[in-house]
Amino acid sequence: MKPTILVSWLDMDRLDRMLDSLPAAQADARDALLDELGRAGLAEPWEMPPDVVTMNSRVRFAFDDAGQDVTMTLTYPKDMNGNPEQLSILTPVGTALLGLKVGDTISWERPDGALFNVSVRAIEYQPERDGQYHR
Repeated sequence: MKPTILVSWLDMDRLDRMLDSLPAAQADARDALLDELGRAGLAEPWEMPPDVVTMNSRVRFAFDDAGQDVTMTLTYPKDMNGNPEQLSILTPVGTALLGLKVGDTISWERPDGALFNVSVRAIEYQPERDGQYHR
């Protein structure tokens, strides 16, 4: 069973607009993100708990088969600039992380059909926590 996820209405609106503009070649990523957004609870951006992964959050997480944590910023595709510490929301890991809280683990399917588990260790930066709603 997947853990409960929480998304701000502002992120939901931005993600909906992004999904509407995706080309057909990204249908699988679009469908996976739509499925997650469909099961998300909604919150006001200024009431978002500080331990929830939101868009533009800097997240420390770990895979079940890796011995070390990874820290990346969950990013919209339009904001990707080649920085290796950015993680697109359209990747399987990015979609899996959205809305989770610190301590949550989710099992997710990779494009090749294999499953992986990803666990949220910490939120190093969350825009909502700092009042940055238009980031």
